Amino acid sequence: MIEYLRQIEEFKNVSDPVLYGIVIVGALIVLLAIFSGLVSIYLAIKYVIYNRTENSAQMNGADAARKILDDNGLNNIKVSVVGSLLFGNSYSHYFKKVRIRRLTNKKKSITSLAIGAEKASLAILDKEGDKDMKTRIALVPLTIFGPIAFIPLVIIGVLLDILFFNASGTITLVFSCLGLVFYLLSFILSLMVLKTEIKAQARALKVLKEENLATDKELEMMKSLFKLYNIQYVNDMIMAFLEMIYRVLMIVARAQNSSSSSSNN
Repeated sequence: MIEYLRQIEEFKNVSDPVLYGIVIVGALIVLLAIFSGLVSIYLAIKYVIYNRTENSAQMNGADAARKILDDNGLNNIKVSVVGSLLFGNSYSHYFKKVRIRRLTNKKKSITSLAIGAEKASLAILDKEGDKDMKTRIALVPLTIFGPIAFIPLVIIGVLLDILFFNASGTITLVFSCLGLVFYLLSFILSLMVLKTEIKAQARALKVLKEENLATDKELEMMKSLFKLYNIQYVNDMIMAFLEMIYRVLMIVARAQNSSSSSSNN
């Protein structure tokens, strides 16, 4: 594989450790993509099954969220049903709103009840001043813009290189590394998001049990659903991390190849 890569002009003068890194990380990305795809299929199947199973409380997600919020003194938090995939099922500290996807909210199902309770529980954690929730809220802009900052920063670096530094590649490398720093910070923050989601899931199960909104069997089904969501979330995080490493290796490879070509000239 290494010899094959060396036949490509882009990798001709790249060191063996970097090439091995590119091959290994690339292979891991492919394997994880396959595993993640299988998990997504299984999650979709479970989602459909639980979404077709009516809950004993006869409540949809919006109703459940509204009741839990009101019971915990959070009458100021709005509950809206949205069709957009941009926000999805979520809780917004800034807009004081719980959003439930229309597809999730359509039926009075196990899925709908679980999601509504979990998102309302995020608002409860916010009200209680949970330290992890505070950190998540404070750094939420970085979570959103961190991953998408990489490409604009690379473009800026390339333009500055061409306009002011005779396309030396140095500024491109600097801005690329800066973009990767934002990417890495966003990845670290994703761990905090997962931690608060798991806390909210546990709180949701507790609230549903205490308020007799779900049977023990239904709670076990919800626990299974939450676990699948968490696995998929971890898969996505690992994939993002591997993609970040792959981009770093490609930047190093281009830098090595460019430096070697300049030396030969």
